[in-house]
Amino acid sequence: MATDTATTTEPLHVDDQSQLDDVVADHGVVLVDFYADWCGPCKMLEPVVETLAAETDAVVAKVDVDASQPLATAYGVRGVPTLVLFADGEQAEELVGVRGEAELRGIIDSYTE
Repeated sequence: MATDTATTTEPLHVDDQSQLDDVVADHGVVLVDFYADWCGPCKMLEPVVETLAAETDAVVAKVDVDASQPLATAYGVRGVPTLVLFADGEQAEELVGVRGEAELRGIIDSYTE
């Protein structure tokens, strides 16, 4: 997993708080996708998240809420999918539910420009 590069083109899988802290500290804009394998809407969002990882300046991190319950709890995730956007090390946005690529791209762009 390459967390030391300026950008990554594939989502990074994050398992715990220290790993997420490192990703957020190493990158200007990080979009964290809290998801579950059994979640239908999460599966609908997955290609959008992968496209954003490949085509934007944001680093995309994925957190499996079943495997990483303490991390999901720390961010108050009550439903999946939940997207949390970090900019310059600080939590800037939280979006619950499936969102369109254009909306998410616009939010990312507003923090990367």
